Amino acid sequence: MSTLLTAEGLTKSYSRTPALRGAGVDVRPGEILAVTGASGSGKSTLLHCLAGIVRPDQGSVTYDGGRLDRFDEERLSELRRTEFGIVFQFGQLVPELNALDNVALPLLLAGRPRAAAQAEADAWLDRFGVRGQRDARIGEMSGGQSQRVALARALVTGPKVVFADEPTGALDSLATEQVLTSLVNASRETHTAVILVTHEAQVAAYADREVHLQDGVVQEASVPTVAVTR
Repeated sequence: MSTLLTAEGLTKSYSRTPALRGAGVDVRPGEILAVTGASGSGKSTLLHCLAGIVRPDQGSVTYDGGRLDRFDEERLSELRRTEFGIVFQFGQLVPELNALDNVALPLLLAGRPRAAAQAEADAWLDRFGVRGQRDARIGEMSGGQSQRVALARALVTGPKVVFADEPTGALDSLATEQVLTSLVNASRETHTAVILVTHEAQVAAYADREVHLQDGVVQEASVPTVAVTR
């Protein structure tokens, strides 16, 4: 099977503290990959290297046939606007904007007319079950609602891959289930690959495949064993 994104021999240190020690992983088109491990194992650093947010000290990251780790900032910024979607634990929505405008923002930055951008954003809010919050700002939404808005924003541009760093880490079990079910359904419908960083087995169970990090090294790859109803 072809790969969309491949990392080989990644090393990365912060000051004298190593975060990655030769980590490698591949991501296939349309799959949901869970990256698991204890706190400090290098999960987020690996994700950030794969997304071009952090450059590795050594090793390579290949995306769609090109060396991502060698792309200049202009090319990386373009990828984040068009082919990459990124979601962090707290969503990082713009607090001054309502949900609709937060989701429409990437399209507006890409030059889409406002009416068309808002119509597309509205459709994605509906897909994630939060169209009723279209006029709400962050402080007026629950944590689960705001994360689904953040996921809608990450997917509105039609990316090839979404990078999700502990997207449910601050949510309760019900909100976690709602957010992950929405993400899985959207990934299946759009054939978007998802890289999901988590330390929770119940979250990893939503993935097609799992890689486990320990001390900056990939220890194993497996299919999650917890049954999930999607």
